[in-house]
Amino acid sequence: MTTFYRGRLAPSPTGLLHMGHARTFWTAFERARERGGTLVFRNEDLDPYRSKAEFVGAMFEDLRWLGIEWQEGPDVGGDFGPYAQSERREYYLRAWRKLVDGGFIYPCTCSRKDLAMAAQAPHDADDEPIYPGTCRGKKLEAREPAGVNWRFRVPDGEVIEFADGRMGRQRYVAGKDFGDFVVWRRDDVPAYQLAVVVDDAAMKITEVVRGEDLLRSTARQILVARALGVTIPGYYHCLLVTDEAGMRLAKRHDALSLRALRSVGRNPREVRGVTTGL
Repeated sequence: MTTFYRGRLAPSPTGLLHMGHARTFWTAFERARERGGTLVFRNEDLDPYRSKAEFVGAMFEDLRWLGIEWQEGPDVGGDFGPYAQSERREYYLRAWRKLVDGGFIYPCTCSRKDLAMAAQAPHDADDEPIYPGTCRGKKLEAREPAGVNWRFRVPDGEVIEFADGRMGRQRYVAGKDFGDFVVWRRDDVPAYQLAVVVDDAAMKITEVVRGEDLLRSTARQILVARALGVTIPGYYHCLLVTDEAGMRLAKRHDALSLRALRSVGRNPREVRGVTTGL
């Protein structure tokens, strides 16, 4: 039986979108269009300290300028809203409670100083350090998650495998390639690793298209999805766009933002050609 394709665009309004985003989001658009599927726009504005309203409008405008269209989202509606993460707290709380009741997560009271002194170095520049398990034995009767970090207890030694649509078979060992990770922050903000699993399942996403820097996060999210008993989507991790020094583009690269490229007269086809070879 053929499953109807549902992909998603999931930018965060913490800065202007750049050419790296253009590659990923154009790929997501193309894969949905080629399959006659639906593309969902989800505003990942969970972080109240970094998310800015002005960047939300810029995301819509810049992606439409690039030529991308979506069928569901904050600006067009749909059956699986709300499409802004800041409006989806009830979904995350239900998932948090299920993970607590199932014994999959535990409260962590380690300070940043504690972690800096005890944790192993991260494997990648953008990855979190491997947590040493200091608080694994702690329990806390809590009705709300605020006040401590909540960590997912990974099954040490278990191999997590998945087939990536571009990169083929991927293999990570829990406890070695990544450790117990945060799913809810002490400042009462759901972490990325939990929120995207909950939202992708609720919005019935069948394939997640994103950058290859998130391959290790995929292994973590498979564990969360399994614990929650939700369907695990397919994955397609895009090649990253880098600067002259070979560093991955970030939102601090203002000169390569889509907004800046528009202002100097670049057209959408040029930008798509540079990022995707189209």
